[in-house]
Amino acid sequence: MTATRFTRRQVLTATTAGTIATITGWPLTSFSLATGIDKNLAIKGGSPVRSAPWPTWPVWDTQAEKGIAEMYQSGKWYRNTGKFCEEFEAMYAELVGSKYCLATASGTTALIVALHASGVDAGDEVLVSPYTFIATYNSIFNLKALPVFVDTDPETFLMDPSKIEACITERTTAILPVHIYGLPCDMDAINAIAKKHNLKVIEDACQAWSATYRGKNAGTLGDLGCFSFQNSKHLPAGEGGAIVGENEQTMDFCRSYHDCGRQYGSIKSDSRYPIRGGNYRMQQVQALVLMSQMKRFADDAKLREENAAYLDVKLDEIPGVIPHKPVNGAEKGAFHMYPFRFIKKDFNNISRDTFIKALRAEGIPANNGYGQQNKDGLIEEALGSRGYQRLFGAERLDKWREENVLPGNDLLSKEAVTIYQNVLLGNKEDMDDIVNAITKVYENRKLLG
Repeated sequence: MTATRFTRRQVLTATTAGTIATITGWPLTSFSLATGIDKNLAIKGGSPVRSAPWPTWPVWDTQAEKGIAEMYQSGKWYRNTGKFCEEFEAMYAELVGSKYCLATASGTTALIVALHASGVDAGDEVLVSPYTFIATYNSIFNLKALPVFVDTDPETFLMDPSKIEACITERTTAILPVHIYGLPCDMDAINAIAKKHNLKVIEDACQAWSATYRGKNAGTLGDLGCFSFQNSKHLPAGEGGAIVGENEQTMDFCRSYHDCGRQYGSIKSDSRYPIRGGNYRMQQVQALVLMSQMKRFADDAKLREENAAYLDVKLDEIPGVIPHKPVNGAEKGAFHMYPFRFIKKDFNNISRDTFIKALRAEGIPANNGYGQQNKDGLIEEALGSRGYQRLFGAERLDKWREENVLPGNDLLSKEAVTIYQNVLLGNKEDMDDIVNAITKVYENRKLLG
């Protein structure tokens, strides 16, 4: 008979439940500090687990230089006089599995264009995740709409679909789920609610370039999907963005709106500028850099995924460290950040900040992730403005403030710890440094209180 193997967390849970007798004698997986490592905390004067540098990011491809120089020498720097933006769009559409792609100046401008093309207008409301970068809800404010925050499931780090319907009003026009850190949202549940209430779904996949859900790439699961190619992203160009979609007319509208309202495809009239628009165009040089960076994209994505899976298994053995829980249907994460939750009661009630400082002293570049973004000052600046007072009225805005209570997001904001994506480009020994550093802090937790 093969013995069942239990994790330390399962043992602790079983013990709490009074059922330790049922597992007595069965082998346990366990964690311990590797031999040869100074057991004294670096923050207390000991030697750090790691002193070597981590992989740097972004990584420049010198082979791109010749094409960039030739483009500048040609004088065709502007997207509408060159071919490289269109070439990139075709390559990126194929990469993510979408029929159409539009390259934009940034991820933020991609969101603005996609929301506008989806019918979001002044006075509308958009349901959105609060656990995200400010660009997500700034794009809603840019259109003079009201972001209505749907609480976060702290286990998944993502929008909690069970909280969506309670947030819908007669003004709601769209749902903007965020695949934060490249972790796919529960899109079946979100799409079902959207269909029931006739709402558009615009995916913020700005950190989710290679994430998959039920066989499809994040960004291709709603009406439109938006991506970012900012300097820190897995496919970087300093700045840049993209919108992908399947509906030709909607994508024609996106293309026209992003290019000053010029005629394009089905967007035609007697006027040269048939619709309102702005300048949200990608530059030729951005497209060239992105096509060069795409050469390394698949290998990097695979390495991050493998290292994240390795950390999931190793860190799950340490009490008080809980890796994120994938939603049903999520197959692969992109891991713009590697996230986990820090449960301070298992660390002698030291603060998360103390835990992070101790990890950094050991050579691990940990951070605290996003926070209570629904309380950002920019929100009150918008709600208190003359335009929002006129569009929504004091009664609706006061009710918004009253309902802006998000216990799941508040909890996650206190517990989340993240490690930046370049760290996941290391090898297994590098990942062991992370595990050993966290183990070392845990074993010395009483010295930090």
